[in-house]
Amino acid sequence: MSNISSSSLKRALGRRWNSLPSQEARLAWLLILPTALIVLGLVLFPAIFSIWISFREVGLTNLNDVFHAPFVGFENYVKVFDDFAFKAQSWRNWGAALTSIVYSFTATIVTMLIGLGAALLLNRPFRGRGLARALFLFPYIAPVVSVAFVWRWILDPTPAGVLNDILMRLDLIQIPKAYLASPGLALILVIAFQGWRYFPFAMLMILARLQAIDNTLYEAADVDGASNWQKFLFITVPELRYVLGALFLLRLMWTFNKFDDIYLLTGGGFGTKVLPVLTYEFSFRLHDFGRGSASAMILLAILVVFILVYAQTVMRGGEES
Repeated sequence: MSNISSSSLKRALGRRWNSLPSQEARLAWLLILPTALIVLGLVLFPAIFSIWISFREVGLTNLNDVFHAPFVGFENYVKVFDDFAFKAQSWRNWGAALTSIVYSFTATIVTMLIGLGAALLLNRPFRGRGLARALFLFPYIAPVVSVAFVWRWILDPTPAGVLNDILMRLDLIQIPKAYLASPGLALILVIAFQGWRYFPFAMLMILARLQAIDNTLYEAADVDGASNWQKFLFITVPELRYVLGALFLLRLMWTFNKFDDIYLLTGGGFGTKVLPVLTYEFSFRLHDFGRGSASAMILLAILVVFILVYAQTVMRGGEES
């Protein structure tokens, strides 16, 4: 009796193993396995390893034996919070934390405003609209190294700099100015660079939503005698609110985590040092990898807050609508 039950169980398992749903499930796992291994090796493991290092004393002296680095608890985090480059020292020296917040929010707002203006312009039919769209995409698709060095060439502090040459020819300035080496002005310029470089992304998302708005809403507003500003305020903006909310939080997270733009323009100097640049300096200039990892974890914690806000506001709002 037991032999019959065992053979029946084997046949049932064999039929289930060879069934079409089981074959599809195995194929699905096989197809996602390469991506899962890449994510595990390049994302999850480095993230977990960084958390582990942030509680250890890791430098050049013990980098070859990092798994036996001494445990220091929250000492690396205390060092980051106490570092003069992290916290604000005066109204002129904001520190990396406050500079990151100001830079990220301001650059995101500038990006959204330029993207919204460009989307409203390209949403109207005119001759050469396709060419204009292609030209507007150039800042976003161009390599960041090339466009950053073009900006540095334009803002070069020598008389050969494009902006200095133009202003001196117009007698607006008498001597060349170092724009990227002026505290305050340097931060404004990197914010302008951020807005110029990434507005095409916002433009594309907003333009796609603009073209999906029902035109009968505008026709009804015309019948009621609404002005263009009233149509924008009471029709366009409400229709764009979820797209604008999603774009704002996504761009805010990406900008907060940006390293290459500022580093290529100013190297993080002259009041433009943000948390990603400070993390780089802790790790690869001071060779204090524990403190660098702690700084990265602080950055990650702030980004997690942004993600939670995004999930609670934009995604939930989109589901309710």
